[in-house]
Amino acid sequence: MSRSGATCVCCNEPIKIKDIREYGKKHGYGSRLIGMVVEVPKGKTYISPVPDHEKIVLSIEPIENFLMQKLPINPRWFSPPLYGLSEYWQIFSTRQLLGLATLHELIGDMKQRIIRDSGNSDYANAITTLLVMVVDRMCDFNNSLCRWNSGNEKVMNLYGRQAVPMIWDYGEANLIGEAVGAWKTCYEYVADCVEVILTKTSNAQNAKQFNASKYSFTNQSYIISTDPPYYDNIGYSDLSDFFYIWLRHSLLDQFPDLLSTVLVPKMEELVASDSRYGSKEAAKSHFEGGFKEAFQNFKKGLDPRFPLTVYYAFKQDEDEDTSDEGDKNIIAISLTTGWETLLESLVSTGFQIVATWPIKASQKWRMVSMGTNALTSYIVLACRPRPEDAASITRREYLQILKRELPQAIEVLQRSNLAPVDMAQATIGPGMGIYSRFDKIMEQDGTPMSVRTALSLINKALGEILAEQEGDFDTETRWALAWFEQNEFAAGEFGDANALALAKNTAVNALVHSGVVKSGAGKVQLIPRSELSPTWDPTADNRVVVWEITQHLIKQLQEHGEMGAAKLYKKLGPTADIARELAYHLFTICEKKGWAQEAQAYNSLVLSWNQIVSESYNIKEPPKQGTLFD
Repeated sequence: MSRSGATCVCCNEPIKIKDIREYGKKHGYGSRLIGMVVEVPKGKTYISPVPDHEKIVLSIEPIENFLMQKLPINPRWFSPPLYGLSEYWQIFSTRQLLGLATLHELIGDMKQRIIRDSGNSDYANAITTLLVMVVDRMCDFNNSLCRWNSGNEKVMNLYGRQAVPMIWDYGEANLIGEAVGAWKTCYEYVADCVEVILTKTSNAQNAKQFNASKYSFTNQSYIISTDPPYYDNIGYSDLSDFFYIWLRHSLLDQFPDLLSTVLVPKMEELVASDSRYGSKEAAKSHFEGGFKEAFQNFKKGLDPRFPLTVYYAFKQDEDEDTSDEGDKNIIAISLTTGWETLLESLVSTGFQIVATWPIKASQKWRMVSMGTNALTSYIVLACRPRPEDAASITRREYLQILKRELPQAIEVLQRSNLAPVDMAQATIGPGMGIYSRFDKIMEQDGTPMSVRTALSLINKALGEILAEQEGDFDTETRWALAWFEQNEFAAGEFGDANALALAKNTAVNALVHSGVVKSGAGKVQLIPRSELSPTWDPTADNRVVVWEITQHLIKQLQEHGEMGAAKLYKKLGPTADIARELAYHLFTICEKKGWAQEAQAYNSLVLSWNQIVSESYNIKEPPKQGTLFD
């Protein structure tokens, strides 16, 4: 379907995108059919529409008042209102409205039949609830904001991410067919979920909804684990209205308390939405105050035998901050993120971070490109109440402890194959663990050190530790690191390369001989991976350097997968392990420079490292010359 067809479906008037608001008011947001995918015995066929196909099934005004609710005016999460689609009924085609409303009506009739036949109203209510959930799932796949995926030829649901975006060409599923979004596929999905719940839980389970900052803990016997909200990143309550209004339409009589409000309650939600609270300052105050109240309340119910665990998977935003002694190399946490608020709330309410660890995300789709705020790992903070008699130290003492303890923590993280994209975030844990174990850290002017300053110092220390690790690399690799930061894999002037080589105690000729660069016509260039020999044998190379090892491992990984890299790792032996360390350095450079594609290569090598090593153990050593196996 398309909203931007050349002519109106109803009256053949020309349509322009800028006229969509008036067009919608006049024609009920009808759409133009641009093609149909039809299943046939041997697969699919594709049909061009004729006038009869394009007729709107039913010309209707909003069929129910419940669908006339307004979409939130928040362009960050909801873009359709910018184009005149301001109420929920307007994001469904008339066919979809008719189909979904009919299913709700039939479910209501079925409930009465079940009661009549069985005499059991509880059983009827349970079946009705599950069937309404099926239709609720269908709504996600049957609205005029669903994309058509040409790759696997199916309709994609609206909520591919936590937002309601505007689209112009959309796919419309057959509600009574057997493809994605149809009644059959949706009820089978819900049935599978119910079966899993019944088979995985041997005892009855209970869930309770409450405001974490207001809940009355009767005693300290609770294990508390929380994945807190991420400042203003996701507005779950606003996004839930899409599903809530359909559920409420059919289930209000069964759950009058749970569904008492017309839309999802929002004001208590812990999210810094300036559109909801009137200003950025008010939103910030609501978020920070709610965080502190919640953590303070947790102390009343937390079982002292167990730590409070806090999960976080939102990447810090980095910017330059000159507030700390004018050092522009210090990376600070932006006030628009949740990290600073989370940590400030933990510390100010008397918690200390006693352990931190990254946990791999359960689904690979979390591994997105740089520039987004998703991590490949969840960062888990284990926290306990800070002793009442905790000491205070000076800024100088804090830096000394940080310099002494942080290198060991970073080494442990690297050995665990933590994704480079998560390193800066994971380092916050041990760094803030030091910060939070003390009552106060006093600045030179007698004021307490802020969380923002501590985060800046932790990031600065991470950079210094990584720089010190360069001493483990050979001369050629140290030169390649510096040259890569200036030019990536582009050619540079020979004079610049030679000057850098002299500073690193090497020469361009030696770099060429070691297979790191190519030189000619006054230019020097790091050899791109695409030009590396696919049959490179390190055992026959008289000068193997870390840079060369790393690039060849990535080439094998990209072209032949983990087994290809494992075969090379087997030949390299223990000398290959330092390549993982170099990958962290190269990723840091790429992230700073914004080289997303190149950064992904180094991130992938680290993430695959354990599997590469494991595969290498399964590769048999080749027989030696002169043995019986020749």
